Formats: sequence, C-alpha cells, structure tokens
Amino acid sequence: MLSSGQKIELLKVIAHPVRIRILEELTKGVKCVSDFGEFLELRQPNISQHLALLRDHGIVDYYIDGRLRCYFLVDPFVPALLDLLKRDYQQMLPRPACCPVTKKGVYPGDRKK
Repeated sequence: MLSSGQKIELLKVIAHPVRIRILEELTKGVKCVSDFGEFLELRQPNISQHLALLRDHGIVDYYIDGRLRCYFLVDPFVPALLDLLKRDYQQMLPRPACCPVTKKGVYPGDRKK
C-alpha cells in the first residue's frame, strides 16, 4: 500500500506527455527501446532517460534479450490510472444545496466562527 507521499511522487513521475505515451504503449505489452523511437519521434538517449526514471520509481522494469532492453509495466496502479484519464465525462457534478452559488439550503455541518 502506497503512502500519500508515495502516491503524489508517483503521479509527479507519470505526469509528463512522453511518459504517459510510453506507459500507454506498455499497457499493450512488452516494448523494446527501439519500438518507442518509432512512435515517439525522439532520440534513443531521451527515451532511455524517461524509461530510467520510470524504472527508478518501480513503475516499469526490463529484461535483456540479446542486445535489446525490453520494458514492461510492474505497477498495477498505472493501467487503472490510464483508464481513468481516458474517460470522457459529459457533465459536471451537481452543486450542493448549501452552495453559495445557488444560495439555497443550510450547511450540513457545524460552521466555525
């Protein structure tokens, strides 16, 4: 179980457009560094830096197959998070009855003075 601080750090690491794309590809299965170069349009050293950061935080890992480093997801939180980010929400949540905007209702708790 991750602590609040660990969850925040994990979100900070994931919150980069390149790393999101890498993780989305890894949800489809194992990928080698050269595979990422085909769709990211980045140089291999840059891709490797992103992968190293993800690995340092326990999000991905790799195995060596000959001369290739093949990466895969380790953290089960990542596919669930990516699915959540892909959702399309049609409307906002309703405002509470005690909302200052609607000027209706009474605050349900004790107000501090």
